Amino acid sequence: MALSREQLAQRVAKELKDGYYVNLGIGIPTLVANYIPAGIEVMLQSENGLLGMGEFPTEETIDPDLINAGKQTVTAVKGASFFSSAESFAMIRGGHVDLTVLGAFEVDVDGSIASWMIPGKLIKGMGGAMDLVAGAENIIVTMMHADKYGNSKLLPKCELPLTGYGCIKRVLTDLAFIEIKDGAFHLLERAPGVSVEEIVSKTAGKLIVPEHVPEMVF
Repeated sequence: MALSREQLAQRVAKELKDGYYVNLGIGIPTLVANYIPAGIEVMLQSENGLLGMGEFPTEETIDPDLINAGKQTVTAVKGASFFSSAESFAMIRGGHVDLTVLGAFEVDVDGSIASWMIPGKLIKGMGGAMDLVAGAENIIVTMMHADKYGNSKLLPKCELPLTGYGCIKRVLTDLAFIEIKDGAFHLLERAPGVSVEEIVSKTAGKLIVPEHVPEMVF
């Protein structure tokens, strides 16, 4: 059974380490804030100038002036700080973010990512994605394994305009957790109830499958 958006966020949250500074991209990545494991402390960073993002607010705690880079209302944890977007991007470009979680349209076997533009469709621009993929060493992409027509999003070469080249090391989809190295996708885990055969059939790029592929644990 393919993972839901919430399950994707839960699985990504298991990659968080105590003391991490983490940037969460727009879409599914923002949900990770709701699933930070107990017993660890991380600081979530937003490009618009917030370090110390908390969970999404309830109706009682909502503050319309407190938003993330995607213009969603958020909360701030104890010790949070506010600053200009210029300072925020200085943190990113300076390599001070330990983990970045991004969405994507496509990822290829070289670790390149296309996440900002579909030709012919109106877009607002790339935002901070180019800075994030250039300034972070540890990036996880989370996305659907295939589009609504069944076409793979894990490709030999990205077909859409690139956000960054050779920068992605891990991809979590609704079907699998995958590592990218040596010009290939390497299958690490599969979603509960999802067969290796389904993952293989929906992966267009070269996929290395070990003898045993464990199911994800949440």
